[in-house]
Formats: sequence, structure tokens, C-alpha cells
Amino acid sequence: MKNISLVIAAISLLFAIRPVFSQHAEGSESTSELSYESFVASTKPIKCLYGYAAEKVGDHDAAIAIFEDCIERFNSVYSMIWLAQIYDTGVGVPRDEKKATALLKRGAMTNDEAGYSSLAQYHYGVALIEGKGTPADRAAGEAWLTKASQAGVQEATDYLNRLPSS
Repeated sequence: MKNISLVIAAISLLFAIRPVFSQHAEGSESTSELSYESFVASTKPIKCLYGYAAEKVGDHDAAIAIFEDCIERFNSVYSMIWLAQIYDTGVGVPRDEKKATALLKRGAMTNDEAGYSSLAQYHYGVALIEGKGTPADRAAGEAWLTKASQAGVQEATDYLNRLPSS
């Protein structure tokens, strides 16, 4: 969680960069090295942050491609959470709660150094309790929320405190 401030600062910087296009001599349009599309094939983990920026400016195809590659290449929980958000809302892709929840489950079960797995645990716990993309399972949901709460995710603590007694 201590890296969150650094990540937020990096995202703010990345969000300020908009896709830039250059023209070839013959006039055909292609992407420049500053466009989000140029990060899709990058082998550097920083590209995962560009997925967020691409999504926020409406470049859904680039964002999805970046997140998918970050998940495949780096097992990036950050990317799992954002791609799950995309599938949950159906922005840029057909809405798919099952796919979103499967990504959150994978992130919840991954122990990453940056602390994003605890956020995935929170979101997965909520999905389990609410039966979103998965059959409702309050006991399992509470267990994931408790784990996230113990890791310092305040939203998980708040959600648990609002749950009616079973």
C-alpha cells in the first residue's frame, strides 16, 4: 500500500499525455511512440499504468490490449482489477460480470508486492456477497472482505460493518 501514492502520481502524469498521431510521407496515419497503442507490445511493466490512462481518455481497445498483455506477461493484479472494471461496466466491450469476477478472483488469489491483491480481495468479496458474476456466497465473501480489511483496505472494513447480521 505504500506504493499507492507513487502510483497515483504516475497515473496523473500519464493521464496528462494524450494519444498523438504522426503522418507518414505518403499521408497515411500511424501511431507515434507517444500513443497508447505503442505501449501494447511494450515489454516494460510501466505500460500497465498506460492502460489506465488509455481507458480514461476513451481508447478502450488500447486499454484492453495493454491490460490483457500485462496480465499475461506480468500477472499484474492492477491490470486484473482495471480489466474487471471494464467488463463489469461494459464500456468498450460487451458487459460480462462472470469474466469480471473471474479476474477479481484471480487477483485476490495472487500475492503481489504492490498491495493490489488486497483491493482485488475486497472487490471479489463484494461480488461473492452480492452474487455478481458468481453465485452468492456470504461466508466466502466475508472471508475475503476480512482478509482485505486486515490488509488495511478501509472499504472492506466499512462494507463488513454495514452488513446485517446473519
